[in-house]
Amino acid sequence: MQDLSSIISQMTLEEKAALVTGASAWTTTPVERLGVPELFVADGPHGVRRVPDIHALGAPSLPATCFPTAALLASTWDGDLLHTMGQALAEEAAALGVGVLLGPGVNMKRSPLCGRNFEYFSEDPHLAGELASSLTEGIQSKGVGASLKHFAANNQEFQRFSINAVVDERTLREIYLPAFERVVRRAKPWTVMCAYNKLNGVYCSEHHELLTEILKQEWDFEGLVVSDWGAVHDRVAALKGGLDLEMPGPKPHRTRAVIDAVNAGELDAAVLDEAVRRILRIAFIAARTPKGGEFDAAAHHALARKVAAEGMVLLKNDGILPLTNPQRIAVIGRAAKHPHFQGGGSSHINPTQVDIPFEELQELAGSATLTYSAGYPADDSFDQALIDEAVAAAQAAEVALLYIALPSYKESEGYDRTDLDLTRQQIALIRAVSAAQPRSVVILNNGSAVAMAEWIDGVAAVLEAWMMGQAGGGAVADILFGVVNPSGKLAESFPLRLEDTPAYINFPGENGQVRYGEGIFIGYRYYDKKAAPVLFPFGHGLSYTTFAYSNAQVSAPSFRDVDGVTVSVDVTNTGAVAGKEIVQVYVHDRQASLVRPSKELKGFAKVDLQPGETKTVDIALDFRAFAFWHPGHKRWVTEDGEFDLLIGASSADIRERVTVKLQSTLDLPSLLNVESTVRQWLEDPRGRAVFEPLYQQMMAQMGAAFGGGESDAGEGAIGMDMTNFLMETPLRSILGFQEALLPAPADAIVGDLLRQVHGG
Repeated sequence: MQDLSSIISQMTLEEKAALVTGASAWTTTPVERLGVPELFVADGPHGVRRVPDIHALGAPSLPATCFPTAALLASTWDGDLLHTMGQALAEEAAALGVGVLLGPGVNMKRSPLCGRNFEYFSEDPHLAGELASSLTEGIQSKGVGASLKHFAANNQEFQRFSINAVVDERTLREIYLPAFERVVRRAKPWTVMCAYNKLNGVYCSEHHELLTEILKQEWDFEGLVVSDWGAVHDRVAALKGGLDLEMPGPKPHRTRAVIDAVNAGELDAAVLDEAVRRILRIAFIAARTPKGGEFDAAAHHALARKVAAEGMVLLKNDGILPLTNPQRIAVIGRAAKHPHFQGGGSSHINPTQVDIPFEELQELAGSATLTYSAGYPADDSFDQALIDEAVAAAQAAEVALLYIALPSYKESEGYDRTDLDLTRQQIALIRAVSAAQPRSVVILNNGSAVAMAEWIDGVAAVLEAWMMGQAGGGAVADILFGVVNPSGKLAESFPLRLEDTPAYINFPGENGQVRYGEGIFIGYRYYDKKAAPVLFPFGHGLSYTTFAYSNAQVSAPSFRDVDGVTVSVDVTNTGAVAGKEIVQVYVHDRQASLVRPSKELKGFAKVDLQPGETKTVDIALDFRAFAFWHPGHKRWVTEDGEFDLLIGASSADIRERVTVKLQSTLDLPSLLNVESTVRQWLEDPRGRAVFEPLYQQMMAQMGAAFGGGESDAGEGAIGMDMTNFLMETPLRSILGFQEALLPAPADAIVGDLLRQVHGG
């Protein structure tokens, strides 16, 4: 490893200032006299978008494998598979001369309307963090860096360059930061990319708490922080905040600003040196990996097909699937011949080849006759003739396969969706075809949840195929004909209506601000707490076989939080074909000092079973599986008590449960203050010890002052329940009502109690 300190000591101020802003759209500034190489980065995250011209942003890119997008990847629930895919991505990146691939993106799916949801994993931070860690580890195992993005709270495209996301501390820590934290701590990404938006009033590119205090200091991030392209507003402020590399470049005025700030004493030279050190370290690490050569395009295409099939989710099936030798198949929908397999924007890949769904069906259909009807136009117009043609074809067939793709004008990077609906033509098409041919199967290509209430009851099956990558057409055929048993499960809830979604009232914001008013209750956490019905719950997915759960056990019925606990369950394939089941473990806290979700995903495993086979699945739960973020203590907190471990096939299909007792090892300071209520004094162990005698005296005096007979409802003489009133009132205020009877002023008494509690 190079002596970075020595190199930095030999660099001029001008060279350092040039290094912290890009030399082009995709490269850093080399320092040839000191042997410092340039670092070449390229868009990802599900393929390598390597443009030949380093100064061009939106130019056509070199051919690369377009793997499925993150929406599908998350639905595999398969870390090992994503690790393998990451290795393939790295091989292609190295062959194309790329040192860092810009991805994965782990922002939460706060609302299904976010136009970039296809690039994000899940509404659940545990699932997103685990799978993104596996993908990152796979990429970096081959000597290519990953860039974890977009840090943080980039959950919409509306005004994404400037919107101020207002998020309370607990929500930030429990929902919007854990996936980032998990990847940083476990996978150690080479770079983290800041988001465009503001977070609580500060641009993420300048956010010292986010970039320096949390990411670098608390999480021990050793890589470099890079801006999203064009996210920097003030280069000096960004350096102070912890942003190491601004992209894209060149920007001579930014370089000049850094030089002037150091010379004027406005910017500490040590801050600049630290940014330089981080950039140099990654540039030298990336340079170790040989660049150029070829990658195995055929093998990667086959891998893309496998990944696609593993992540497609069979949402509904009345028994029509898998298809059993139909002789007349009506194939309907433009997407059958013009596949919609990736999203628009910076992640758009120039694929090495593309499977055409109609042709892939022909490969597996044997002697069957296939007809094709476009069904809907490429634009948003309405064409009844296309529907009539499709209906006639469906009536003449034994089964109708409708390939329905949410068009890019409704869903893409750069803008959010305005609704959850398919196009008007597509809805009318599905309704008309399924009315004429009940044996209709809908295959969806989209990046996030869509509404189906208008048509789902009339169709026999629905396959969620997501943005499925270049080999997705073959993967769909594999599932329809039973070559592959579907095993994907939803990584996000599918609501019945847009109005039911947690962020509906607060999305996308106004006047330059979006308020995360739903707090920690996004996705299934919200629907569970509200006991609200959904179209399909988080974790849902059907198979061509069935699974039975039994014999749930834990490693210890009582355990210390720092030791964690392991839950195990036997899973049996009770059907006639081999299949894979995703076992999900949710944790329910029976009693907590702060409100908590009804349950939270804290572990999962995908198990492959032959017919009749039983395997024991073990899932370890650590300290964080039981903890919540306490804003008062500003840390993760566990509390003594009972927890239910819920083992299920989805968030709504709990098969087994075990109750355990947690012993917290934390010795937390008291949070009592002059505004604490009587209830808070009694619930605090230290507070109760010093307050109990005074409490008894207060109760007696309150009875005398406000008593005088009670009604049947238990109300005092002034028509209120004095005990409830007392409990929810600050102690200082209660004492103030009785100050004439006290030996000292209320403030003095409370102050003395607090000194006893806090040892001051």
